[in-house]
Amino acid sequence: MNGRFGWKGGTPANVLITGARVVDPRENLDQQMDVLVADGIITQIAAAGSITAGDSTITVQDAGSILMPAFTDPHIHLRTPGQEHKETIASGTMAAAAGGYCLVIAMPNTTPVIDGPDLLRGILARANETAVIPMAQTGAITRDLAGTELTEMATMMDTGAAGFTDDGIAVRDAGVLRRALRYQAVAGGVIALHEEDTALSMGAPINEGVVSARLGLRGQPGSAESTMIARDCALARMENAAIHIQHVSTYESVEVIRREKAQGTRVTAEASPHHLLLTEEACSTLDSRAKMNPPLRTEVDRNAVIAGLVDGTLDCVATDHAPHSDDEKSQPFEDAPFGTTGLETSFAVLYDELVTPGLIELGVLVERMTSGCVPFGFEPPTVAVGEPANLALFDTRAEWTAGETGWVSMSSNSCFTGRAMSGRISLTLAGGVIVHTAEANR
Repeated sequence: MNGRFGWKGGTPANVLITGARVVDPRENLDQQMDVLVADGIITQIAAAGSITAGDSTITVQDAGSILMPAFTDPHIHLRTPGQEHKETIASGTMAAAAGGYCLVIAMPNTTPVIDGPDLLRGILARANETAVIPMAQTGAITRDLAGTELTEMATMMDTGAAGFTDDGIAVRDAGVLRRALRYQAVAGGVIALHEEDTALSMGAPINEGVVSARLGLRGQPGSAESTMIARDCALARMENAAIHIQHVSTYESVEVIRREKAQGTRVTAEASPHHLLLTEEACSTLDSRAKMNPPLRTEVDRNAVIAGLVDGTLDCVATDHAPHSDDEKSQPFEDAPFGTTGLETSFAVLYDELVTPGLIELGVLVERMTSGCVPFGFEPPTVAVGEPANLALFDTRAEWTAGETGWVSMSSNSCFTGRAMSGRISLTLAGGVIVHTAEANR
C-alpha cells in the first residue's frame, strides 16, 4: 500500500498465529501453517507447530480458523462531514475492522460534498486523528455532484485523493464525463461511476418486475443501469481512460462489462454482497433495509452477478456501506433513503452463502475481497514474509445472529439483520497493528 490515506496508527504487534488454514491465492497458500508477526511485519511463515514465540509475543492457537489477507473495500460511506449522527470516521472504520478490513475507500457525497482540496485535506487530517484502520478518500468528479462543472482533479490528486466519483448520482451529461476522462490523462486517478439513467429509473424505490407490480410501486428497469454502463465504457474506450463501475446488479450489465473487457476497455467493476445474495423478493415485506440503489433484482440477475464475480468480469467485492438513522429508515418504503450497512457481515455472509455450498471457491472470494483497492492504485495485502501484517482471522466455528447483540457501526440498517451466520472475524491486523479482536466487541 502507499501513503494516500489517513490513519491514527497504533502499536506494532508481536503475534504468532498457529495452526490456522492460511489462504492467500496471490501467494499460492492454502494449508495449515504458522504465521509470525514481529513489530508489525510478517517475519516467518512455516509449517503448523514449527514456530516458537518469544516472551513478548501474543500466541493465537486456532486450528479451526482461516487466516487470510485482510480485506479492502472500494466503496463505503462514512458520513463525515455533516451527518455524523449516522456514522463517523471512527465508528465506520471500527466496523470495518470488525469485518476483517485493513483499508476502506470513502465516497465524497457528504455534507458538504468533498469537491475541493481543502475539504479533502480536512478529511484526511480527521482520519489521521480517528481512523481505526487506514481510510482513503475519493473526491467528486463535478462540483457539488451537480454534473456540470469539473472539480480540481489534479490538485485533489496531489492532496491525496484516491480517485473520483459522483457516487449516488450518475454523470448524466456524456460530454462532461468525456471531459473528465480527458482530464484523467493529466490528473490521474480512476473515475468510479454510479450507473443510472434517471430518465428510465425515475427515482423508483424498487426493481421493475413482478414484486413491484404486486406491491403497486414504480420500478427501475435493469436497462437504466446497463445502458449507462455501455455508454460510459464506449467513452472510456474512446479516451483510453480507466473507469470503475460501482455496485453492478443486472445480467445485462455483466454482459456489457464482459464484452468491453474482451475489447480491451480499461474497465473494472464491483459486486456488493446484497446483490450477490438477495433478490427483489426481499422487498416484499416493505422492509426498508432492503431498499438500495441500484435495487435488488431478479434471481437471473443475482446468478449473473455471482458468475461475473467468479470468472473475473467483476473484479472485487464492495459493501457500499451506507449508514442511516433509525428515524430515516422507519419511514414508509417509498420515502426511506436508499442503502444498507455491510462492513461487519460481508465476508461471513458470503462465506456462508457462496463458499459453503460450493458456488465460489474460498481462494477466489479472498482474492475478490482483497482486490477492491487495486483500481485505485493501492497494492493488495498479502500473507508474505517482509510485508506489513494486514491479516484477518475467521473463526469458522462461531455461530451468531447478525445484529442480535447490536452493531459496531452507529447505524443498524443492515439488510442481513437477523440472519444466522456460521463463522466470524475473530482478529484483524491492519498495517501491523491489532485493530480488532472478537472479545473487544462482544
